[in-house]
Amino acid sequence: MYQADQIKILLVDDEPTILQFLEMGLRSEGFQVMTAEEGISAIQTAREFHPHVVILDVMMPGLDGFEVCKMLKRLENVAVIMLTAKEEVDDRVRGLTVGADDYMIKPFSFEELLARIHARIRNQFPQLMNELTIGPFSIDDSRREIRYEQRTLSLSATEYELLKYLVIHHNRVVSKAVILENVWGYDFGGQENIVEVYIRALREKLDDRDHQIIRTIRGSGYRVDLS
Repeated sequence: MYQADQIKILLVDDEPTILQFLEMGLRSEGFQVMTAEEGISAIQTAREFHPHVVILDVMMPGLDGFEVCKMLKRLENVAVIMLTAKEEVDDRVRGLTVGADDYMIKPFSFEELLARIHARIRNQFPQLMNELTIGPFSIDDSRREIRYEQRTLSLSATEYELLKYLVIHHNRVVSKAVILENVWGYDFGGQENIVEVYIRALREKLDDRDHQIIRTIRGSGYRVDLS
């Protein structure tokens, strides 16, 4: 995993309410965040800030998102996630053609955006990946290992991703639907009870008989409590 405070994110959107919402959410996750409301200032900010990820709206006054994306890709080693209210396939194709690394349609969930940011960092900035310690857990993405109280857990690939997701989002309730989206994938066609099966397996491996490590929040989901 990586330390979030190592990651710089530039938000570019001409809607102040969206900028404020995303900036607040990403700062709360620990990221360094800068914002811009139009294309020229976005390019200027990128030159000074050197972001790892740019969240870029398509429809803006002056330079649109497609032009900004092309200029950013010439200037920086940067991951660009484009946002648009349009659903036309042509826009998505054009965005990817000019260099965008991912594409999201408004409205979208913050959790989905966060998952895509994590994916882009893993894929494009592997040098930032290292061992992350959170409470009694140590997550080593390079070795695909998680240790709990210095004990290396024997985990399947899915168990590893699920426990990592819960630990990274510790002290926060995450629903089964959110877990399915972020661990199994957006097009997962199975049943939500698969989450219960994997939670049970993790509790056994953590020796969590009393459900004090992975708590069930009835009617809401699961939460890992760490002080």
